Amino acid sequence: MTARPAAPKAGDYSIVPGSLGPRRDFRISVGLREGWDAEGRVFDVSEAVRTARSWMKRRVEAGQPALSGMFTRAEVTYAWPRPDGTVGSDREPVALFTGEAVHAYLGHLSDETIEAMLNELSIELGAALGQERIYVAFAERTWILDAGERHAQPGGPLHRA
Repeated sequence: MTARPAAPKAGDYSIVPGSLGPRRDFRISVGLREGWDAEGRVFDVSEAVRTARSWMKRRVEAGQPALSGMFTRAEVTYAWPRPDGTVGSDREPVALFTGEAVHAYLGHLSDETIEAMLNELSIELGAALGQERIYVAFAERTWILDAGERHAQPGGPLHRA
């Protein structure tokens, strides 16, 4: 059996050259319930992970940079006013993809390039999970990608108008 190297000690750490830079964190919020009603198919977060890994792999194989990050499953809750004066509320499962455009690896890329990568990945996630709306945040900005008002329904924020 080979000996394992000793674990690092506090004095072993130093800042990696070229890694210090502005923080550029991001988040993609995509629903996991397909369609408009409570009976819609609910995807497992692993489907979002599979989709993102496929996107990352294709980009790297093409010699392009890719974003990396973490997926978590969460629930979004919301409320809205109804025409009759009452208030509706609901919740739905979502996948959150969060990460940072780490300076050491992606610092040479412009914010616009990172935003384009976020949009590309968001659209793939939305298509794979049957969502019309995807919510994106990057650094100090947020935006919503919408596949159109083809099936606009009152209600929730992630895939509803």
